[in-house]
Amino acid sequence: MKKNSFRYSIGEMSTRLLNIAKPIRFHLIVSIIASVLGNLARLGLMGFGAMIILIAGGRVPSEHLSFYTAMLVVCAVTVPVGRYVEGMISHVGAYRMLAMMRVHFFETIKDLAPACLMDRNTGDIISIAVSDIETIEFFFAHLLGPIFDMIILPVVTLCIAAHYDPLFAWIILPVYLLISIVLPWISMKLGRGIGMRYRESLADVKRLVLESVYGIRDIEIYGYGDARLGMVRDANRRVNRAAHGLTMHRQVTSSTPTFFVYLTRILILLAATALAAKGQGDPAGTVVVSLVAVASFSSTFSLTAVITNLMQTYAAAERLFILEDTVPEAVEPEDPQPIGPVKTIDFENVRFRYQEDGPDVLEHFDLHIEKGDRLGIIGESGVGKSTVFRLLQRFWDPVEGCVLINGKDLKKVSLKELRQRIAVLEQDTYLFDDSIAANIAFGKPDASMEEVIAAAKGAGIHDFINTLPEGYQTKMGQMGSRLSGGERQRIGIARCLITDPDIIVMDEPTSNLDVFHEKELIHTLRTQHSEKTLLIISHRMSTLTDCSRIIRIDGGLACEQDAH
Repeated sequence: MKKNSFRYSIGEMSTRLLNIAKPIRFHLIVSIIASVLGNLARLGLMGFGAMIILIAGGRVPSEHLSFYTAMLVVCAVTVPVGRYVEGMISHVGAYRMLAMMRVHFFETIKDLAPACLMDRNTGDIISIAVSDIETIEFFFAHLLGPIFDMIILPVVTLCIAAHYDPLFAWIILPVYLLISIVLPWISMKLGRGIGMRYRESLADVKRLVLESVYGIRDIEIYGYGDARLGMVRDANRRVNRAAHGLTMHRQVTSSTPTFFVYLTRILILLAATALAAKGQGDPAGTVVVSLVAVASFSSTFSLTAVITNLMQTYAAAERLFILEDTVPEAVEPEDPQPIGPVKTIDFENVRFRYQEDGPDVLEHFDLHIEKGDRLGIIGESGVGKSTVFRLLQRFWDPVEGCVLINGKDLKKVSLKELRQRIAVLEQDTYLFDDSIAANIAFGKPDASMEEVIAAAKGAGIHDFINTLPEGYQTKMGQMGSRLSGGERQRIGIARCLITDPDIIVMDEPTSNLDVFHEKELIHTLRTQHSEKTLLIISHRMSTLTDCSRIIRIDGGLACEQDAH
């Protein structure tokens, strides 16, 4: 990780995480109070315990023995209770926070998809959604308590030290500044890149494993197993190197303060010796200050100890925030205009490219479509056939020109209404781990069983579904991998038909169908959906035989062809 290559500063991310945590602020406040009280009780155990020992040795008057004993018992109870309450409340709040963050993450990728996610690996997105968000739990559950301990415990200890002799306070103060501020700052500065490298290398391993599981059939068919295994091993080695760096960082971070703590104890004893040689100082005070300081340092150590894990947390947060701050290619208009049933579609002088410095895919593209048109689109691969449909669905906006429906610019139309009026069948149909009926009714969750069956019949999949033991209630988790490409395609066609849209868009709809089912689909579209506007991309001319118009896209332009 190069210097200054981070998108956000530590302060920016901390502020943002605290703002996110507002719904669980009660949990955080209670856990902070419990942490502070528990650690103050640890100081009390040492302080009051020292006073009882000194009373037993005749060094301190016994008049307050009962008070010291009572306070010792209170502190002994407070330490475990405080630790339990802190751990339980902070984790309950943190897990609640993680649940909300995952929901927000889904909302984010829903708004970004598909345009802004096309160049991102699915495995990396899954790693952010699961692993990185889980790592952020550390910030909410383990950081805030130690920060307040770092502030309050030194103040109390310095007051106790100054009460017995200001020299003790002046000896302890620099050590507090060192182990509570200087060392954590240096550790975070040096460790941030290590944390980011670890999170990124871990995401690479998860991506490789996920891809390998999805593609295991092709890996076996083409004998790519050994090569793929080598890639996983290389990725594991990178994770191990990053983990080794984290371990080294953790050990240095946790062991360095120990040196200064023991040095402080020696300095306290030397100071007490010097004071005693001058006939000054209080031996009882030396004992109390030594024990209280030890307890205080062990508590403030917790902040230094969490730094290494915190570096992973900030690395995970940065990966999440980068995705969340990505600007969608298309955003909802502030005052959307209704379009009503689609009567006309117009592409007017449209120019579009996928990347700012990339080549134009469409240039001076003009196309007029009337309600009821059955339009076939042909052209060489990569000329922009699918791009036309993506612009119509407003996954992207044109660089120049505009796309109109009923004379209204799509930029002024609600995305929800637009996509409700357009049903799309892509070449690859994704089946969710649910029943076949639920997969068909995906675009219309309230569809009746009669509607589901009618759509399945229209797609030529009804008879096949009836051969399954559980029929329409068969789970795709059980059957999804056993369906042929044509069967999956026909479920996708049924999903498309059930929504009753104004426009039906099909990208190679018969690529996985045999001739019989291709003819059956064309007949269904002709007889049952003749009033719909139909747009079809296909390299099969037999699929386009029923089209009233055919255009060829060439050089970014639309050229009308003879439909016959």
